[in-house]
Amino acid sequence: MGAARDRRAEAKPLKSLEPSSIRPPFARYSHGIVVPEGARLVYVSGQLGVTAEDVVPESVEEQAEICFENIAAILAEAGMDLADIVQIRAFVTDRAHMRPYMNVRDRTVGSPPPASTLMIVGGFTRPEMKVEIEVVAARAP
Repeated sequence: MGAARDRRAEAKPLKSLEPSSIRPPFARYSHGIVVPEGARLVYVSGQLGVTAEDVVPESVEEQAEICFENIAAILAEAGMDLADIVQIRAFVTDRAHMRPYMNVRDRTVGSPPPASTLMIVGGFTRPEMKVEIEVVAARAP
């Protein structure tokens, strides 16, 4: 998934918005991203860490990897890849799951990093599921 960083560098650059009047981001994300005029947008529904064979791994990190693999497959259908992600909304079921999720996110997304929100929620449709990720992607013409 490291190719996401390389592909974004070749495309029309995204602009990260980091006003000096507010606190810098807490982690590897941007406060805002400017999408170039005329870019094509793709909205990806929340993806859970479940394989096509209906297997849900125990670890948050493995579940997050599957989420991003699913997102990559969806974006590929639109002729895009993980480097095109401009916004992430992630949900975890426990504060302890934040760091493992963030480790996967940080090695998966491109630069500049996308705008990102991470929330702790009460649960998902199945109790073994610990993380859900939805994204918005943009590709400039």
